[in-house]
Amino acid sequence: MRVLVQRVREAWVEYEGTRTPRAGAGLLALVGFRRGDDARVLEPMAHKLVNLRVLDDGEGRMNRSLLDCRAELVLVPQFTLYADCTQGRRPSFFESLEPEAAAGLYGQFVARCDALAPTSTGKFGAAMQVHLVNDGPVTILLDSDELRLIRPERNPQAAGRSLSRDPSHPEGEPSP
Repeated sequence: MRVLVQRVREAWVEYEGTRTPRAGAGLLALVGFRRGDDARVLEPMAHKLVNLRVLDDGEGRMNRSLLDCRAELVLVPQFTLYADCTQGRRPSFFESLEPEAAAGLYGQFVARCDALAPTSTGKFGAAMQVHLVNDGPVTILLDSDELRLIRPERNPQAAGRSLSRDPSHPEGEPSP
């Protein structure tokens, strides 16, 4: 999961003749999912996002979070965050999660964020016009893989170890 965070003075989204309420100072976050993402990443990413200290503390430092300031959050689904531009001139979106699964995860992520902070959102799959006044500018990429928001399963192969039948190790325990 990737979330591209922008600190904004105001933001709103228009789609299909609808306009979200204009959010004041806070964060606009573009949200994308990749193949293999599942619901386990949603809660830790939501908490990371609303607690990220990138808002001004009044003394010119990024020292306050969305929750500290009771600021607003605008979420926008963005599958292109997983564009691969390594070959040719046209991006590949092979790593992006399939739309149906991504829509489900996006809806769950919106609900988790909305439970923590005032949240408005664009519509998954719609052509949207995103309006914002960037503040700073401050733009930060949160990547669940880099942040290691999900702990690896207790699986010896996942940890790069193999099982041993060495008598000094109990059956099924990984060897060093």
